[in-house]
Amino acid sequence: MNFIIIGLPILVAVYLLLRKRNKNALLKDKNLLGVYRAILNEHVEYYQDLDDIGKARFERMVREFLQYVRIEGVGTEITDLDRTLIASSAVIPIFGFPDWKYRNLTNVILYPDTFNHEFQFEGGDRNILGMVGSGYMNGQMLLSREALVKGFSKPSGKGNTAIHEFVHLLDMSDGATDGIPENLMRHEYTIPWLQMMHQEMRRIEAGESDINPYALTNEAEFLAVAAEYFFQKPEQFKQNHPEIYKHLSQMFGLTPPDANY
Repeated sequence: MNFIIIGLPILVAVYLLLRKRNKNALLKDKNLLGVYRAILNEHVEYYQDLDDIGKARFERMVREFLQYVRIEGVGTEITDLDRTLIASSAVIPIFGFPDWKYRNLTNVILYPDTFNHEFQFEGGDRNILGMVGSGYMNGQMLLSREALVKGFSKPSGKGNTAIHEFVHLLDMSDGATDGIPENLMRHEYTIPWLQMMHQEMRRIEAGESDINPYALTNEAEFLAVAAEYFFQKPEQFKQNHPEIYKHLSQMFGLTPPDANY
């Protein structure tokens, strides 16, 4: 009986402590959500164009991404703006797949400016702005803050380096970086997509396409460059490349409200 009398205050104290901690955690999460939402409303046009349900889902996906991917700075302190823009770059290509996780990514390493590297990474000259690790550097992404912020600025045009690199990760998720993200597209679309890529690459080479010539590097870079354009300027992309727009809409699990297919 005495044990029960003595133990009851301890149990009450533990309960109150846990309740306080949970309350503080919820308050912190709510405050962070407010910070992320303010940044999204100011800097991320893709988020701004969503309806209320879409915005809530985007916010949830941003929070989830930041829970399982670590963001580190080299020679710079990571800010809430950095975290939100990196997470947005990750969420935009997978927004049509709400449960998707980048299982081939553990760390994003942010440099204040352009950088040199000593490791083997996917891509070519553009790697000075962003790169995705391969081989023993699997799971690492390096980004330039300058390129990250520029990708979400008004003058960014059709380019967004961070989205480009996250599309590489999606492409790599099936084990091959080849411009054919098999985890995102049905098998019967593979041959038509390859044919479409090669046809457009010939048009780029002939100067008859407004897609960045960096897409000529290989099929993987074509996919990443085209995806940048698709997400950054969807109306312009649809007008200039309706068939590629249709394929990318299917690939990324998106049916834009203005798509008449």
